[in-house]
Amino acid sequence: MKRQITTITVALMLLLGMGWSAMAAPQPWQMDLQPAATSRMEQLHGFNNYLLVIITAISVFVLILLLWVMIRYNAKANPTPSKLTHSTLLEFAWTIIPILILASIAVPSLRILYYLDDLDPARAEVKADLTIKAIGNQWNWSYEYPDQGGFRFTATMLEDEGVADPGMPTRQQVKPGEPRLLAVDNNIVVPVGKVVRMQVTASDVIHSWAVPAFGVKTDGVPGRLNETWFKVDKEGIYYGQCSELCGARHAFMPIAVEVVSEQRFKEWVAEQQAAAGIVPEVSLATAEAEGR
Repeated sequence: MKRQITTITVALMLLLGMGWSAMAAPQPWQMDLQPAATSRMEQLHGFNNYLLVIITAISVFVLILLLWVMIRYNAKANPTPSKLTHSTLLEFAWTIIPILILASIAVPSLRILYYLDDLDPARAEVKADLTIKAIGNQWNWSYEYPDQGGFRFTATMLEDEGVADPGMPTRQQVKPGEPRLLAVDNNIVVPVGKVVRMQVTASDVIHSWAVPAFGVKTDGVPGRLNETWFKVDKEGIYYGQCSELCGARHAFMPIAVEVVSEQRFKEWVAEQQAAAGIVPEVSLATAEAEGR
């Protein structure tokens, strides 16, 4: 019997999109947040669950209080109404208790907020290993890798098979297995287990670079450079979208981040540099050791 209950529970979780397997994109019938792929999102998950407990407790308490008042103090059960005008104890309670509840929410909220914005070079856990600049355009994303010679590319959403948008240039079509409206022609590639500094701006209107599994959402404002960071500990492709209304094709600016091994990342960087005609920089120590 216990085994049957466990099987049914797991099946329901998978059906509702709440399974334990890592999901890099939204799933059909998903009711919960996407599984965390970074420590940032893990903290946001914990805070979300904490708030859910508080909100549920308040809702249940108010419901019980309403039912008790309706049953205990209706005209039939209480023909002689009370003439009580106030209660010092109640006034004190419903002032102090909400303050304590709000304080219990504010403290962890501020702690997480500071953690999300913390990119201190003096702290090893949030010291940037790689910098990527994301530039929002109507309606695609351009990316630069300043640490790797400054090569640049543009990522545009793949169109549905057999469907061409007459208002847009011809684009690659989505392949079987790729998520519709989320796959792009050029993924961002980052190494696993490394801290990535994301610098976000825009060339025309306000955009927003957001990847839910990373716990990242940063506005790209023309003329301004905003900054955030993330570190992914599991390889895979993670999807996001522009999250700031930016025009007619706002819904068609997906983001795809491919997390690979460090060796594969170096190979990819070399490919991009070769395609851009960039000669990799050789350190002075290496050049001297080789007698150059």
